[in-house]
Parts: sequence; structure tokens; C-alpha cells
Amino acid sequence: MEIKVNFLDNVKVEAKFDDFSVIADQPIRYKGDGSAPGPFDYFLASSAMCAAYFVKVYCSSRDIPTENIRLSQNNIVDPEDRYKQIFQIQVELPESISEKDRLGIRRSIDRCTVKKVIQTGPEFKVDLVDSLEDDAQAMLMSGSEGGDSTYILGKDLPLEETIKNMTAILAGLGMKIEIASWRNIVPNVWSLHIRDAASPMCFTNGKGATKESALCSALGEFIERLNCNFFYNDQFLGQDIANSDFVHYPNEKWFKLDESDDLPNGILDDYCLDIYNPDDELRGSNLIDTNSGNAERGICAIPYVRQSDGETVYIPSNLIENLFLSNGMSAGNNLAEAQVQCLSEIFERAVKRQIIEQEIVLPDVPKNVLEKYPSILAGIEALEAQGFPVVVKDASLGGQFPVMCVTLMNPKTGGVFASFGAHPSFEVALERSLTELLQGRSFEGLNDVPRPTFNSLAVSEPENAVEHFIDSTGVISWRFFSNKQDYEFCEWDFSGTSAEENDRLFAILKDLGKEAYVAVFDQLGATACRILVPDYSEIYPVEDLVWDNTNKALNYREDILNLHILDDDALESLVTRLEDSQLDNYIDIRTLIGIEFDENTVWGQLTILELKILIYLALGALEDAQELVEEFLQFNDNTVDRRLFYQAMQAVLEIIIDEDMALDDFIGNLNRMFGEDMMNSVIGSTDGTVKFFGLTKTGMDLAGLDKHLRLIDSYKKLHQARKNIALS
Repeated sequence: MEIKVNFLDNVKVEAKFDDFSVIADQPIRYKGDGSAPGPFDYFLASSAMCAAYFVKVYCSSRDIPTENIRLSQNNIVDPEDRYKQIFQIQVELPESISEKDRLGIRRSIDRCTVKKVIQTGPEFKVDLVDSLEDDAQAMLMSGSEGGDSTYILGKDLPLEETIKNMTAILAGLGMKIEIASWRNIVPNVWSLHIRDAASPMCFTNGKGATKESALCSALGEFIERLNCNFFYNDQFLGQDIANSDFVHYPNEKWFKLDESDDLPNGILDDYCLDIYNPDDELRGSNLIDTNSGNAERGICAIPYVRQSDGETVYIPSNLIENLFLSNGMSAGNNLAEAQVQCLSEIFERAVKRQIIEQEIVLPDVPKNVLEKYPSILAGIEALEAQGFPVVVKDASLGGQFPVMCVTLMNPKTGGVFASFGAHPSFEVALERSLTELLQGRSFEGLNDVPRPTFNSLAVSEPENAVEHFIDSTGVISWRFFSNKQDYEFCEWDFSGTSAEENDRLFAILKDLGKEAYVAVFDQLGATACRILVPDYSEIYPVEDLVWDNTNKALNYREDILNLHILDDDALESLVTRLEDSQLDNYIDIRTLIGIEFDENTVWGQLTILELKILIYLALGALEDAQELVEEFLQFNDNTVDRRLFYQAMQAVLEIIIDEDMALDDFIGNLNRMFGEDMMNSVIGSTDGTVKFFGLTKTGMDLAGLDKHLRLIDSYKKLHQARKNIALS
């Protein structure tokens, strides 16, 4: 994690990281003002708080109340060496806690991350640099010694060279990539989480059999998502980008809309139109992109090459963002390698969906076949040694597809986690199934996997497929575990050179009667591509283009951002649109309008329900507000302060609306209950002197929304790089 430090007045300093700011000072005896804890005080507190966190996690998972648990820490300083200290942590437990749980709580504290880092002994490196952005990727991994070259199946260059090339590309874009975490809970299964230090919303996960292959995976995913603009999906890119020469890519094409709102000529082809507009319900306005929201400019479409004949087809960016998520995008050392990865993932997701929805029973992989891959088998056996039975299945459906499956059972919870992987090589597909299973997960995290079901509707509903796509935590059928298999085991092999594998995978699509559309993105210095296979590789239902399009944000974004300057007519119009929309009251506003608010602010917690309440209060529609406040208190999970605000609001509205009661008769005790400051905010919200309590002013310029502005700054780096290439 990158922590940037600012020097404030006197000896105060400010540390900024993610969405947080911490100020440290020094005591007056050390020339400070004594206005905040010192840096070492924070260090001491961090270990105590980390220990308390693990106690809380342990107790919460076992429904043990923590009200009567007390924890303290003292640091005992060696009189001869002040840097040699003992951190003594003491925990006071009530008598009702069993000896088993006492031992469990003691062991939970041993897992404290701060404690483990201190005990391991961090290494400090101090460098003087000309710019903090220099050597931007130094945090990733030190280079291999002796010029080693490690080749793995599926990669046409050594891992070391691939990592070097990718880090150079990211450094050239001015992106500082940091490793947030590593995982290696069983042999030969590594995963990590990387992110942009300046914009942590831009992150990826990597997996592999070694540290190097996992890092290579994470960097490749990062570059593919940059090239395909996936980090910025559904997000408002700001007015400057929206009105620039291009929004997404220099070769994009804009199609103006007319008063009929029909789809303009030149968008999509007949094959796609039959899939995406079968009943002629799709309108041009459904395809305005969410990123720019520039309806006057029209529909932004990206050129894709039709695989069957090489013709260029313009596909709306809105359609891609709404239906495909990240499916079918990849980066590689060359185009063939990238396309093999794209197609492998497309088959993985499509076959997985077919197996789950149709409750197909797959054949087990024989033990003698698994023994051919001892490093993979070692990881599986380590899981079983931890008490997690593992079944390994051939998901090729009789040798049709290059897909494997590794499924884990959790006897402690009855949960099941099915992980799929695909690649023309049987071994690589099997390895990917296992590494995907454990990507970013601890053994404790495996307690959250869902239980299987015999409910066929539950496994076939579209939302379950989305859950499986996002993190494989959807439900699967009990029928999956039957011994009555629907296919015979096949030790398939589609492998060859990258070019040969590419041709073989495209041939499978052709045999299925599917058309593929390919876009190559190489403006940023990497080889990346995206492949769309209509009626096969979508993640969300096609109907979402009409009935649940993300560009519904355009109906509300500007008014919500300009909330504080709207007059009563505009507020009335906004709340009426929200009421008439039939949108779920619990959708958060940041999702609705595509703005990354700081989660720790009222904006970041704001839902449609709460926004309606605040608008009704601003309009003086107290009875409408009262009805929604009751719903908010019953179902909304918000901060303690915000809930208290609405508890006080509920009482005040009851008093004001009831003609037989007077607020003056209650104000004394209300002040004692909620505090005068909060009551002033509540009463001000009901009489119009306080509007939109807790929501800071902003606007279409996104003033004060630092988190979103950092995301836009990240995108501007890509935009400028593409512009430079287009002009060269």
C-alpha cells in the first residue's frame, strides 16, 4: 500500500492512503502541539487493534457476545535498549466462555497481521529519488538472479521477460502498481491482489503455480482491463472526456439519433440485430453510453472484425458494457496467445453455465491421470489434508471443449465450491481450475461457500450464473455429485503452437454455428484483444438492454450531483422520476449514477430510499418523508450516527404531524437523548433551514469527489496515450 505524507504546520504530518487521512503530531515536550497521537503511538495502537479485530472475528463467527470482553496492551521497554520491547496483550473474558473458546480466542490473536509482520522482521529500504513516480513498479518483485528464463505452458515468452515487458508498459503510462496481498495456502497454488496506488479502484487478481506465474497473471489481467476500459465500466468519465475528440478509442464511430429513436443504420449487422433486437423493442436511446452520457453526440460504437469474413462491424460500447462484463478479454505476448486466452475463458464460462443450469453430471478424472501432474496433485492432497474433500472432473462434455473442473466440499458448513478452468492444454486447464478455486482465499474464507440444492430453478436463474461468473459463489445442484455420469471421461488435448490452438478454438465456435467479433487494442504498447460471441458469451440477459440498462444513470446523474442548487420544481421532478422508475429503494446512488463516492461518507452510503427522504424533507412533504423514514429504520443498514439521526427524525415527524402534540414539550428530553447538535440538524431538516443533511455539495464538475476524480485521472493517462498514438 502506498502511503503519501504531507508536511503540515509545526511538526504535524498527514498520511494519506486509499480514502483515509491520518494526522500525527508530537507532544509539547518534543516541540509539538500535542494535537494528535505521535507516529509511534499509532504503531503501538495498531497491534492492539489488530488483535482485537481477530478476537471480534472469532467471536462473531460463533455468536459469542463481546460486550464483556476487554483487551489491553502494554509495551514493556528494556532499560538497556529502548528499541527492545515486549508487547504484553491481556484479554479479560467472562466466566461464561468455555475453555475451548478461550483457547480459540488466544489462537486468534496469534493470527494478528501486525504481530506477524513485527515477528518476521520487516526490512526497511530508504531511497532518495528525483520523483516519487520514478521506478514505478519497484514494489512488484525483484528480478530473477542470473538471467533465468522460466517457460510455462501457454506462454510464448519466459515469465521474467513477460513481467519485464508489462511493468515497462505500466510505468510508461505513469501507473504505479502495488501488491496488496499474497496467498499461498497449499503447495503450488499462488494468488495475489495488485492495484494502482493512485487509484485503488483499478485492481486485478492473479493466480498460478508459482509466484512469478501468479504475478504474470495479475499484470496481464491489469493490462487487458486497461486496454478494454473495463476499470471504468459504467463510470462517468467527466465532461472533458465526454466532449473530447474521442471517448473510448480514436477509431470509435458516433451515430446520431433522430426523433424516431430508431437504431441508426450502420450499427451492428443482421446477425447481431437478430439476437439483440428480435422484437424491434431496442431503441437508439437504449444505447447511449454511460461513460459520456452525451446523448446529443449519439451512440458511441467500437469497430470489431467479424471472424467469418473479416468485415468491420460497429458494436455500441453500451451493449458491450451491459452484457459481457469482463468476459472475452485478454492480453498476451502476441495476438494468437491473447486470443487463445480470450477463447479459453469464453468456453470456460459458457460450458460452466451449461453444466450448472442443465445439472449435468460430469465424469471424475481417474487417479492415474492426476498422477501425471504431481504439482497439481500436491495442492489437491493438501486441501484434503485440511479437511476439504476435493472432486476433480472432466468438464469437456465428451471431448468437445477444453474445460476442467475442481470442486471443493466443506464438511463444516455443508458448502460446495465449483471452480472451472479452460485452456487447449489439459494440464493448464486443470491447473487453472485449482488456482481459480483458491484465488485470494483463506481456509476461513471457504466457510462462506453456499450449500448445494435440488431446486432446479435456483441453479438455472440468470442471477446464479452472474454469481458464478463473478467469484464462483453461486449454487450448484446436488445432482452434480451423482455417480450416474452423463459423459464418459476423455483425456482430451487441443494443444499446439499458439497459432494452432487459436485456429482449433475458433473451429469449435464455427461448429457450434456461432459468429465471433474481434477487436485488437495495441495503442498502449501491449497486445490485447476482446472477443464477443453473441448468444454465447454474454453474462447478463439480452433483455437488460431495454429493461435494466446501466444508462438509466442518465435520467438522474446531473440532477443528483446538482442536488443542492435545484429549485422545488426540479426536486419534485427528480423524486417523481425516482418513484415512477420502480427501481429498488436499496440500490445505492453510486451504482445508480456511476460515481465512485468515498464509502465512508453519507454520499457513499446513500440509497435511493434515503435520497427520497431527503428530497421530501427539502420540499416540506413531511408525511411522505415520515413513511419512508419508517422503512429506512426497519431495513436499512447504515452507520450508527445516521441511524440515530433518523430515529430522532422519526420522533420529530410524529410530533410535528400530530396536531395534538407540540415539539416544545419534547425538545428538552430529545436533546438529552440525541444531543443538541443532532437535534438542530433534525429540526432544521424539517423546517427547511437544513437541506440534504450530511451530503456535501458537488456538481457535474465532481468537486470534492476525490475518489472518483482519481479514477478519471487514471483514465486520462490512457486517453492521452491513445491520443498521442493517433496523432503520431
